[in-house]
Amino acid sequence: MEQTMKLNKVLTGLLLGSLISLNLNAVTIGQTPKLVSISDDNGGLVEDGSVWSSSIITDKVYVMFYVDPDEKDVNEHFSQALKAKEYDKSRFGSMAIINLAATWKPNFVIEKILKGKQEEFPRTIYVKDKSSVLVKEWELADDASNILLFASDGKLLFYKSGKMQEDDMNKVFKLIEDNI
Repeated sequence: MEQTMKLNKVLTGLLLGSLISLNLNAVTIGQTPKLVSISDDNGGLVEDGSVWSSSIITDKVYVMFYVDPDEKDVNEHFSQALKAKEYDKSRFGSMAIINLAATWKPNFVIEKILKGKQEEFPRTIYVKDKSSVLVKEWELADDASNILLFASDGKLLFYKSGKMQEDDMNKVFKLIEDNI
């Protein structure tokens, strides 16, 4: 009986430990996500191919679109509404990280489109993620449109996977205005 109780305690501890460790990398509201970089064979900045690091998510409020190219239009309404707000660029920034591993479309086609987008929107940071790095490292939804909002100290203020609804958009706009 005593050995059974000890075994149960050990098994319970192992189970709890593995459940906790499963979620250590997941982005969490109010927390600064694990430092991640995307470079070399995994991708990088569209502008010049250099390393993108999540360490840049400081000094401004940032909205991040992490998108499967096949889901690019899911949150176009939010993107347009955000653009119409015309937030102060010295205090607010945006980045679009494209999950190239999530699509059947050839990378060279998407990369050409991204170069055009980077030229059209030079203040937006465009990043190629060829290996679903943020899916693995931050446990973001794969094959989806993800919206993340970060405070100027790098802490996550908002995360949504899927289509932004009106109340989601209003919440993000209020969070931006409260934090810039």
